[in-house]
Amino acid sequence: MVDLSDAKWRKSTRSGSNGGDCVEVATNLPDIVAVRDSKDPAGPALTFISGSWASFTRSIRSSH
Repeated sequence: MVDLSDAKWRKSTRSGSNGGDCVEVATNLPDIVAVRDSKDPAGPALTFISGSWASFTRSIRSSH
């Protein structure tokens, strides 16, 4: 299990101000990127190896 107690969570600036249904991402952890539901910050989080996350986001950017 990954310790997320030092995670610094952020939401996309495109999330809007409605407090809406967003994901939050923490990229400050060594070799790990964590993703969680902003509506349930105490709930579960998905974790990814940093390189896998970078490939994922690169793929999304290139598809638009």
